[in-house]
Amino acid sequence: MDRLFDKYSSFTTADLLEGGFFLVNKPSTWTSFDVVNKMRFAIRSKLQKKKYKIGHSGTLDPLATGLLIICFSKYTKKIELMTGWDKVYTGSIRLWVTTPSYDLEQPFDTYFPNILFEEDDLNEARKELTGMIEQLPPMFSAIKKDGVPLYKLARKGIKTEVKSRKVEIKKFTITDISLPIIEFEISCSKGTYIRSVAYDFGKKLKSGGCLQSLVRTKIGDYELVNAWDLNELIERIQSL
Repeated sequence: MDRLFDKYSSFTTADLLEGGFFLVNKPSTWTSFDVVNKMRFAIRSKLQKKKYKIGHSGTLDPLATGLLIICFSKYTKKIELMTGWDKVYTGSIRLWVTTPSYDLEQPFDTYFPNILFEEDDLNEARKELTGMIEQLPPMFSAIKKDGVPLYKLARKGIKTEVKSRKVEIKKFTITDISLPIIEFEISCSKGTYIRSVAYDFGKKLKSGGCLQSLVRTKIGDYELVNAWDLNELIERIQSL
């Protein structure tokens, strides 16, 4: 990709003015917009500009870590193209429990019997969630209802109808089993909620399931191993 700046690249203030793309590793508990805002402030301060275009190509949940592609200056026009790229995640599912958010952002709300599932049972559930599937997004998501993000309604206790959507799980591999924790790697299409995969995985087993951890390792052809640590990138910008 033209004008891509990974952690092995050098760049100048002229590059910040011209535009391009940074690969960044999002820290846990930060929102994707937190990362964008942090970088916007650093670049605006360095360039002494009041306005500066910058954005990301796909949201990660606050508790997730991993790859963000940050587009800046005139290259923000490429964001729409990048949102359509496939993504790869690694992470873990906790069985026997559920949460309202389908991850650990909310406390457990349901407990299930501690069933010692056989590997065949787990693989059958995995197979049923591979390929083109109908997925119901979590209520705690950024999808908007009448212009309001669902997570804002959910935090107020307001229930609303959420429509299912077709997504494609291209590859779903179980990499480790240590009940109640199931570790996985998933390759999927845009619009896929891995939290919903975790919830549905538990449901297929007639048990509970929620996402315990998540790392995005790849977007299109670009990999997390080449991404900047956010603090190091900010320091690099400030030192120009």
